[in-house]
Amino acid sequence: METRARISTGVDGDVWRVTLDRPEAGNAIDLALADALVTALEQRPADTRAVLLLGAGPRFCVGGDVAGMAAADDRPGFIGALAERWHDAVRAVVGSPVPVVAGVQGAVAGAGIGLVGACDLVVCARSTKIRPAYGAIGLSPDGGTSWALARTLGAPRALDLMLTNGTLSAAEAHQAGLVARLVDDEALVVAATELAHQVAAGPVRAMVRTRGLVRRAATTTLHAQLDEEARLIVESAGDDEATEGIGAFVDKRAADFRTAP
Repeated sequence: METRARISTGVDGDVWRVTLDRPEAGNAIDLALADALVTALEQRPADTRAVLLLGAGPRFCVGGDVAGMAAADDRPGFIGALAERWHDAVRAVVGSPVPVVAGVQGAVAGAGIGLVGACDLVVCARSTKIRPAYGAIGLSPDGGTSWALARTLGAPRALDLMLTNGTLSAAEAHQAGLVARLVDDEALVVAATELAHQVAAGPVRAMVRTRGLVRRAATTTLHAQLDEEARLIVESAGDDEATEGIGAFVDKRAADFRTAP
């Protein structure tokens, strides 16, 4: 019986590092991993300003724990409970009060794709393969995978990928916008860490407002988006981040957003 922790965490300056830590199973998602990811995000130290999400071992996340599904006496109940808890984890990423940066490598499959799609910035190793894989085991998607793929690829390409059990290369994922940056495999952790620290040095509350605007843009009208932009820029203007940023611009110095409480 497995006893190792499914998630490891640590503070790296002002970055909260969260690592999927089930490498012997490709970081396959079981209830323990889903629970641990939710807990890790909830326990982010208040003085950290960004989350860095990584996967231990050669594969970022191969999706749901198929071995556990096969062994379950009540398979629909088992899968339903797992999907529900994993959706809590995806919602925690989407709703994080600080930006979330991910570094992904090797393989991203199944519900791991939904996790990637929930992050704000994704750095991807060039050799990574992305495969929904649900069709191979007779299941429909979960974890936000259909949402992430439809938004980035468009419905025709997303359906082609999912209905034919296809695979995206890292370059194709980058071209489509599923991942933000491509790097050589050996540079992944360094590049993702540097990006997380860069983001943490910025106006994180303004970044979170920006994230919300961008995510809602695909499903709202221009007039509604303009109203929301007006509301949020006023909210930002009353924030200490704007006081520091505007003051630094006028003073011709670099802004230090860490000083904005």
